[in-house]
Amino acid sequence: MQVLMRPWGAMHYRIDGPGDGLPVVFANSLGTDLRLWDAVLPLLPAIRAIRYDKRGHGLSDFGGSASIDDLAADAAALIETAAGGPAVFVGLSIGGMIGQALAAARPELLRALVLSNTAAQMGSPESWQARIAAVQAGGVAGIADAVMERWFAPGFRATPALRPWRNMLARCDAPGYVAACRAIAAADLTGTAAALRLPALVIAGAEDGASPPEQVGATAALIPGAAFRVIPGAGHLPCVETPAAWAALVAPFLQDHAR
Repeated sequence: MQVLMRPWGAMHYRIDGPGDGLPVVFANSLGTDLRLWDAVLPLLPAIRAIRYDKRGHGLSDFGGSASIDDLAADAAALIETAAGGPAVFVGLSIGGMIGQALAAARPELLRALVLSNTAAQMGSPESWQARIAAVQAGGVAGIADAVMERWFAPGFRATPALRPWRNMLARCDAPGYVAACRAIAAADLTGTAAALRLPALVIAGAEDGASPPEQVGATAALIPGAAFRVIPGAGHLPCVETPAAWAALVAPFLQDHAR
């Protein structure tokens, strides 16, 4: 296991692929760990895939409260440590918010940006506070079924494949989950997105209950030159639910920016 020591503790990361491949950093959604990308990595070009668990998730330390900018600083440190040069950053949900903040603060570290199922602002402070209260009252397991309805389309929810993802969420560290909720609630990256000047691919799921396609599309419209694509039949985690369709969009984008 590979660990990057940060001022707040240990951040777990993993590298797969050839050492001379295009460095691509993957940032996970709320309530998931770096296994989020398992199904799509074999479908992508020969990249150097750098995955990590953000604070309070997976095998990383909790690290206390953090803003989106703090989480972007963690991603910057990982790129400086492990990428060997500018990387493509792929972020889903809160991972996409981290990518937007990173691109604004440290553009020299990035070649391009893939924003999947994310937006410049996600939800309202009131909705996030309600979720935080529910987790504090009943743990992350107490909200797991409701979250599954936002994460996945009905067809996927009807299969046994749902169970590992529900288990992953339910076993997420409650303080880490709450800290990430607070980071999302406080973030409004509307001005940040409009100021970005790097190639961007923005992806939505047609049946996403957490970041609806119209919300994702509105963020794509803020970024000059960004490409916007919607995956039919996909929910909030298309890299899990429809990995071939997701990879078919991302693979040519990575090939374009490997040069």
